Amino acid sequence: MPQVRKAAPARVSAAKTSRVAALSSWCLPGADHSQSFSERKIPMPRLVTDWRRVVLLSLSFWMMVAGLAVLVLPELWFRWTGRDYDPNVAWWLGALLLVAGLCGRLLEQGLSPWKEWLRIAAVVLIAVALALLLAWPSAAAPGNASPATEAETLDIAVPFIAGEEGKRNRAYRDAVGIWTICYGSIRGVVANMVKTDQECTDLLKVEVAEHRAGLHRYFVPSTILVRLPPTRDAAYTSTAFNVGVAGIGKSTATRRLNAGDIAGGCLALTWFDKAGKRVLRGLFERRKREKALCMIGVR
Repeated sequence: MPQVRKAAPARVSAAKTSRVAALSSWCLPGADHSQSFSERKIPMPRLVTDWRRVVLLSLSFWMMVAGLAVLVLPELWFRWTGRDYDPNVAWWLGALLLVAGLCGRLLEQGLSPWKEWLRIAAVVLIAVALALLLAWPSAAAPGNASPATEAETLDIAVPFIAGEEGKRNRAYRDAVGIWTICYGSIRGVVANMVKTDQECTDLLKVEVAEHRAGLHRYFVPSTILVRLPPTRDAAYTSTAFNVGVAGIGKSTATRRLNAGDIAGGCLALTWFDKAGKRVLRGLFERRKREKALCMIGVR
């Protein structure tokens, strides 16, 4: 009966075994890392031979740099200025630059330096133009025929806020001991001060207008142009009057509105219903009314 020959075990080269062992020992906890990679015979990654030209002239390289800038610079701008940007434009621009970078990997290289830079500049300009075209206007409801004027907004916001805040014509100390009068004003208030109803209304108009102007610094131009009719402007202004301009300006409600998510922005206004960690019934009901005002005209 013929004997069946056993298959010889596969042989691994000594060099390969050495590299595997070196890599394994390098990854083990407590391993001695005093030896360099070269001493352990692990090949180090090398730069491509023409890396200088890639850094200076490569379309794909510079599209990735531009895409990184699109991600980072708006966040730095918001940190420095407190003003948000339109995420739709940034998203489209980042996506288009990524596509341009991928296409750049397939294009023939080796053009003269000025032609390479001309191509890079042209691609960036095309990407910016397409991003603006695709993202403008980023609205989820019918746009305004024209931006809401201050007078139009105040006609809605002042009586709305007056009904929410309540009025006291004689100066009083609030919960933290600050002299307050009328609709919660603390401006120049002293003990025994008294104001008429008309004086309280005039003071409220001034302070509501100031809150509206402060809040508008956080809105991108497209929001003011097409997403902020007087009713929605009044709703955001009312919340800012109650919570503070910076609190609403930097909130999810404003970021969503700037991104074109009108319903989501109006919903986010209702999140400001707590004192500390406790939901207050009065704030909860006020935010519901502000949301209803904000949603007028949304499909």
